[in-house]
Amino acid sequence: MSISQTITDFVTLAIQAGGFMELDRLYLQNRILAMVGEETLESISPTLVTKTSLELLDELVDQAKKNNIIQPETVDLEIFEAQLMDFLTPPPSVVNALFAQHYEKAPVDATNYFYKLSKENDYIKTRAIAKNIVFPAETEYGQLEITINLSKPEKDPKQIAATRQATQLDYPKCVLCMENEGYKGRVNYPARTNHRIIRMNLDGESWGFQYSPYAYYNEHSIILSEEHRPMVISKDTFRRLIRIIEVLPHYFVGSNADLPIVGGSILTHDHYQAGQHVFPMEKAEIEHYFELSDYPLMNAGIVKWPISVIRLQSPNSKDIVEAASMILEKWRNYSDASVSIQAFSADGTPHHTITPIARRKGQLFELDLVLRDNNVSAEYPDGIFHPHKEVQHIKRENIGLIEVMGVAILPPRLDDELKEVEKYVLGEKNLIADYHKKWAEQMKETYSFNEKNAKEIIQKEVGQIFTKVLADAGVYKRTPEGQAAFKRFIDSL
Repeated sequence: MSISQTITDFVTLAIQAGGFMELDRLYLQNRILAMVGEETLESISPTLVTKTSLELLDELVDQAKKNNIIQPETVDLEIFEAQLMDFLTPPPSVVNALFAQHYEKAPVDATNYFYKLSKENDYIKTRAIAKNIVFPAETEYGQLEITINLSKPEKDPKQIAATRQATQLDYPKCVLCMENEGYKGRVNYPARTNHRIIRMNLDGESWGFQYSPYAYYNEHSIILSEEHRPMVISKDTFRRLIRIIEVLPHYFVGSNADLPIVGGSILTHDHYQAGQHVFPMEKAEIEHYFELSDYPLMNAGIVKWPISVIRLQSPNSKDIVEAASMILEKWRNYSDASVSIQAFSADGTPHHTITPIARRKGQLFELDLVLRDNNVSAEYPDGIFHPHKEVQHIKRENIGLIEVMGVAILPPRLDDELKEVEKYVLGEKNLIADYHKKWAEQMKETYSFNEKNAKEIIQKEVGQIFTKVLADAGVYKRTPEGQAAFKRFIDSL
């Protein structure tokens, strides 16, 4: 295909996206012509476009590289791609207006529109996400989902050096601020020219709704405060989560905890994560029901799950908010030395919080409250309720919202490391990491390995280790002693 045909087709997609009209065609063609370093354009009548937006993007980028406009594998390339895809993205006012039009038909129509746009304009990095290694793992708690995260591009040494030398700016304040919408990007900050945010009013407060560029599940989205302020779990959090699932009833929404060790990776900006995905924890059933006397219409119970979860169900959204607030307040001040649970350090530092997850079940509102404790000890300096040393060869990072719900986000190093483990158990020449050897020897004692079953067995065992990771993060262990302690907390409610 000629570059003239590529530009013509790309402009056709830009017009179809709704940000421009046919009258803008010549203007758009000339803008893109200049961007890729060409000087003339054949006159081509627009026809049905048969290539995807990403295929056309690749052709435009290739032409720009040939013309020495951009260099391969540089930050400039990411910025250039985002600027091109900005043509396929209507301005924020138009995107919000189109979202509202679709929402009048049905909330799912609105999110379908915005999700499709965010993939087609390459804000959601679908090709990078496809590199992730994903497999199921059967456990006593049902089927967990294991992801080895290969989607985020690793920086090369030149980029790292350039980042160190770059001027440190505080604009935008962080990657979740509204100021990212349309931001060009720089050496040490991602390109966001093609980024759009749907404005949401949550009980009189301004929030934004966007998709995650590197999604870990279907329609992985972020709902963020307009104000750059720290994460806080409070009664307002529960109220907002319930409001969000009233606005988007086909989505779940949850919040990371608001304390280090048990919190997410970004505690500096108040935000939630949402999407259209059924997580393993959602499928887990309540195994012990209990009554909350002030809320006669409410189902309340302990979920059969390796992490300690209380589930509330009610047709009354206000009751859910009030009950959750009461449980949060009790948990924040609750200690039980017999199971190493301590609400505060001697200096008054708080250690207890909750990871909440809300969803709709027909007419019912459902809220899962995951009890979290970030205390440390001499035996567990990384965290008493954090992945312990014996599982850190697979997972040593914080257990955040997504993992709490049964989706493991494992580090990229495991892609190569598990291949070496496979060679080791098959008796082949290998470069196995020392910290995997004990695990590999245990597997060799348990299984008879061959070339057909080795990979499957290793993946199964990774799932079992992730179950242990979750159990380590559980404040009440799945033992008679742990469950008796859990019941004591429930009785205090």
